[in-house]
Amino acid sequence: MSDEPEEVSVDTEEVQPVEEEEPIIGPVVVETTEVPVEDEEEVKPGKKGKKELSAEEIAEQERLRKIIDAREIIDVDPIHEAIEYEMTGKGKVMIGPPTLTRFEKARILGARALQLSLGAPPFIPIPKDVATSLDLAYAELEKRVIPITIRRVLPNGDFQNIPIDLFD
Repeated sequence: MSDEPEEVSVDTEEVQPVEEEEPIIGPVVVETTEVPVEDEEEVKPGKKGKKELSAEEIAEQERLRKIIDAREIIDVDPIHEAIEYEMTGKGKVMIGPPTLTRFEKARILGARALQLSLGAPPFIPIPKDVATSLDLAYAELEKRVIPITIRRVLPNGDFQNIPIDLFD
């Protein structure tokens, strides 16, 4: 092989300018051929894959329609008065788990850390390993000295107020 570039012949065609066609005026007719379909039921437009109902099926649907029409319609539910579940003994948590959920714990820690950062007095002596208000709030929560009550609410409005010191 030599280092000289080889000459390559390239065949090029001259491009003829395309003549613009005049737009077609009037309806466009496209011819199609229909292929006869055998062993298929005629499907009505808009009813894809549906077949006509037999007399028995129509009678059954009519019977079900009459049952549905005869049902009593309740416009307004009776108003439920929300009640409070009383604490019937120490540690009697009736709604939810007997421990603080992670959501309740996060809400308590966030609220108490905000209070401490805004200058609220701590409920415990400040430990030496505490660096932030969140750490102090966590230490207070572990000792259960934060005076807070958790309200757990059921979907029907019934609720229970649980003091924080009753949780495990």
